[in-house]
Amino acid sequence: MAETAEVVFVDGVRTPFGRAGEKGMYWQTRADDLAVKAIIGLLERNPQVPKDRIDEVAIAATTQQGDQGLTLGRTTALLAGLPNSVPGFAIDRMCAGAMTSVTTTGSGIAFGAYDLVIAGGVEHMGRHPMGFNADPNPRFMSEKLVSAEALNMGSTAERIHDRFPALTKERSDRFALRSQQKVAAAYAAEKIQPDLIPVAIRSAAGWGLATVDEAPRPETTMEGLASLRTPFRAHGRVTAGNSSGLNDGATACLLASGDTARELGLTPKMRLVSFAFAGVEPEVMGLGPVPSTEKALRKAGLTITDIGLFELNEAFAVQVLSFLDHFGIDDEDPRVNEYGGAIALGHPLASSGVRLMNQLARQFGEHPEVRYGLTAMCIGLGQGGTVIWENPNWVGNKGKGRK
Repeated sequence: MAETAEVVFVDGVRTPFGRAGEKGMYWQTRADDLAVKAIIGLLERNPQVPKDRIDEVAIAATTQQGDQGLTLGRTTALLAGLPNSVPGFAIDRMCAGAMTSVTTTGSGIAFGAYDLVIAGGVEHMGRHPMGFNADPNPRFMSEKLVSAEALNMGSTAERIHDRFPALTKERSDRFALRSQQKVAAAYAAEKIQPDLIPVAIRSAAGWGLATVDEAPRPETTMEGLASLRTPFRAHGRVTAGNSSGLNDGATACLLASGDTARELGLTPKMRLVSFAFAGVEPEVMGLGPVPSTEKALRKAGLTITDIGLFELNEAFAVQVLSFLDHFGIDDEDPRVNEYGGAIALGHPLASSGVRLMNQLARQFGEHPEVRYGLTAMCIGLGQGGTVIWENPNWVGNKGKGRK
């Protein structure tokens, strides 16, 4: 058996994320066209990559129907102008779809089956609400395999508040406010725009161009957050302000073996170290990143203190706070979500995993003192996913600054 190949993250892009629904900027845009636009933009940014050298295209979607059905990886590859010889497939792991696209195809590179792959995800939650037309097996409920509330993500977040009284609504609101502030600061410093691929959009006013995310609310205040209703429970703690919204958008990234990257003159932004997925009780699905992170760290021979940057998907503020408390990380730790997260930017389910990677990759370039970073997210029906990455820019300043 040959040794496993080095797996590197070469580049990643995304469309701006829109608000779902009739008032959102992508209401008249097809889901698959969002994914196609991301793939084309990725290839245009990397012209030295021969299209016929791409071995696989994996595109994820949570609700695989309509214009985000029909084996997205293959259809979007053809629509993006890749040769007929390039295969593709679709993936569904709910919120971790794009993350699973990366880990699945990355595993193929490590095994030697692939040299170059494109991985990503798309979600048009305006056209395809989460779980739309799904038919859960009635035995889930009748045999008490899961609570009915486990199928409502907001209710699972309320249960985390129940389980950990230290995770107060005030803490969740403050974390949400900081996410909005950090996104505004990242936009002002042009940290986010370089990885956005503009998308032509159509509305009643005519044609336009989507160039920035639609969801951020930089005017957010603690007073405003405190006044929001709690839709999942009377007198609850989860609100629209301390949760990610319903969004549309797509992501795509280019992975390669280390040898292929060197052959083609590609400069890796990250190196894949390890990954893990884990299951938890579906009723508290937001706790999933805790065991998946412990597992990924164990497989990498690392500890949480080795991680210098964290990109944690903000499905709900309480879900991220539960992760931070478990690992003894302060709510305001500058290593966490430096550019803000999904509470402000949005969370188009299956696309978000690569959005996390894009942001971590850019931060690696700014922090050569950091060796390791991770991307992690909770996943519906009680799962978590974590990917650990190494910074190729690391200068070896052990014990100085960030890890």
